Amino acid sequence: MLVPASPIYIESAMLADAAFGTCPGRAATELPAAANPLDCWYRAVILGGQGRYAAAREELRTLRERTTDPVLLSLAASTEGSFLRQLGWHTRAACYDGRAVALILPTEDAVGPARVDAICDALTGLAADALGIGRSALATRLLRRSHDAMARAQSPHGWRTLIRWHWVCAETALASGAADAAAPHAATALALAEDAPSVRHRVKSRLLVAATAAASGDVERARTLADAVAEQCHEHGLLPLRWASSMLRSGVCTGTRADAAAIDAQECAQTIGRRGGHFRPMSDSRV
Repeated sequence: MLVPASPIYIESAMLADAAFGTCPGRAATELPAAANPLDCWYRAVILGGQGRYAAAREELRTLRERTTDPVLLSLAASTEGSFLRQLGWHTRAACYDGRAVALILPTEDAVGPARVDAICDALTGLAADALGIGRSALATRLLRRSHDAMARAQSPHGWRTLIRWHWVCAETALASGAADAAAPHAATALALAEDAPSVRHRVKSRLLVAATAAASGDVERARTLADAVAEQCHEHGLLPLRWASSMLRSGVCTGTRADAAAIDAQECAQTIGRRGGHFRPMSDSRV
C-alpha cells in the first residue's frame, strides 16, 4: 500500500479530487500524468466533465491497453457510453454499456464495493440508454436490477452509485409524465450529493431538481435553480452541464433571458464540438 507521503499517492489523490471531489474544473495542463490504469479513468472522468471528449476517449483507450482488470474495463466502457449519451447518441451508448455489463456481470456474485459500483454503472447506464429511445419499461427493469445488486452487496457501495441510480429513476419518471414520482428521487439525489465530496454531482443533482420543478409547473423555482446551476457550471468549468442548464433556462425563461440562454447553449455546443463531442442532430432519426 502506498503511504501518504508518496508522490504517486499525492498525484492520484489530486486526480481523484478533480474527478469526484472539489476541483472538477482543474485545467488539463495542471493534471498529473496517469501513473496507472485507475488514473487514466480519473483523467477521462475529469476531461469528460469539462466537455473535452476527444482527450477523455484517449485516456480510456490508454486504460484498455494497460489493464485486463474487468472492473476497470467495465467502468471504462460505461464512461464511454455516458459520453455518447450526453451527446444524444443513446443507441451507440447502449453498445458500450452492454459491453460493460458483459465484462462484469458474469462475476456478479463477487460483490465487493468496486465491483458493485461497476455493475450498477453498467446497468444504470443501460437504463438511461433505454429511456433515451423511449423504452421506459425496460429502463425500469434495469433500474430494478441495479438496485438488487446494491442490496446484495456485502460491503457498502459508493455514494456515486446511489446518486446515479436516483438520477435515472427521476428521469424515467419525468419521461413518463410523472413529475410527482420524479421529485422524491431528485430530492434524494441532491441530499446525497450535498453530503458527498463531488461538486459535479451536486451541480447535476441541482439541475435535475430544477428540471423536476419545471415539469411540476413551478417555473419560477425552476428558473432560480437553473440560474444558480449555470453560475456553478461557469465557476467549475462543467461545460456539458452548462449546456444542459442553458437548454433548460431557454425553456423556462422568457424574452431576452430565454434568447440569451439559447445563445449560450449554442456556444457551449460549438465549444464541445471543437473538443471532440458532436451532438446528434435533432433531425437525425438514429438514436
